Amino acid sequence: MTATFVENTPNQIRFFKEAQKIEVDHMDVELTETAVNEVAEIFQTPLTGTFNWDYHINEDRIKKLYDLGKELNWNADLDLDWDKPIGSAPYEVRVFMSGFSEYPPFLAMTQEKREEFLRHSEAWTDSQFLHGEQGALLVASQLVSCAPTYNAKLYAASQTFDEARHVETFNRFLQKKAGIMYPIDGALKNIIDKILSDERWDLKFIGMQVIIEGLALAAFTTTKEYVDPQGFKKDMLELIIRDEARHVAFGIHYLAEYVKTLTDEEREDRAEFAYQACLVSRERLVPTAVFRNFGWDEEEARKVFLQGGGMEHFRKLLFQRVIPNLRRIGLLTDRIRPKFEELGILQFENMPDDSEIDWAELSKPLYG
Repeated sequence: MTATFVENTPNQIRFFKEAQKIEVDHMDVELTETAVNEVAEIFQTPLTGTFNWDYHINEDRIKKLYDLGKELNWNADLDLDWDKPIGSAPYEVRVFMSGFSEYPPFLAMTQEKREEFLRHSEAWTDSQFLHGEQGALLVASQLVSCAPTYNAKLYAASQTFDEARHVETFNRFLQKKAGIMYPIDGALKNIIDKILSDERWDLKFIGMQVIIEGLALAAFTTTKEYVDPQGFKKDMLELIIRDEARHVAFGIHYLAEYVKTLTDEEREDRAEFAYQACLVSRERLVPTAVFRNFGWDEEEARKVFLQGGGMEHFRKLLFQRVIPNLRRIGLLTDRIRPKFEELGILQFENMPDDSEIDWAELSKPLYG
């Protein structure tokens, strides 16, 4: 099978009608299975790799995290019941979280159309999770080459397999359960491109392990609280959360000592990068593609969405992990702090960070 290489990221929605009947008459961007088969976009990177010839094993937390990853691998085919219903949150919760409970264009819809809008909104979010996991897969594979130490290379290799499993699972979920897949959001694509193409290995760690993985961990944990506890989605998220918790802990412990070796100028450069990544990550939460497809004014809907009580609450929860972790590794510098204050998320700096690993929780068997 050959791949079709494209210069620009595809921007079409994909529909998988075998999953569920979806009314798409108002949509003008459907991509067929034949059309999207093996579409690939090339990226270039000045990656510098390292060999480690002493094969020295440090019996440290990273080694322990690697061992847990080996022991607790799960299989999407065997460990998830794909016949279970999705188990979305109750309608009232989904409307509140959407931010549009009092928005005239939403209220003007029929009940059927509102349900369709909410289904598309959830599919958009889950699609971003899928694309983010592919980004994590590519970055983790880079870290195998460029991580300076042997233990870190082993862990990055195990994380690469975790990310492949996450991509497999979200892709299958969207195709077989949700039935809708949205293209990657521009803001998320930009940050992944930056992380992949930067030649500095530590920026890859900061961008992926601390920012994107930290936000994903918080997003998955928060979403799990609202969905049906008996549904498929909760089961899927619980398994993925276990992996993500190890990934974030790995990044925190590996970077905490390294950042201390940087000059003030280098540290400020990394702190600015982390801030910009957080700023862009805030924007990736806005499903403007869904607004456009339902004929709404994108800018107006975007403002309503960002000001909605549910979204404001959700967005702040996402940074309750990231900000303490940036403080822990030394990237919440005096110069960068006012910028986080403007985003309204500096208040989280004294919350617990992910350097305190709950080994009992991470070591729990998959079932028990």
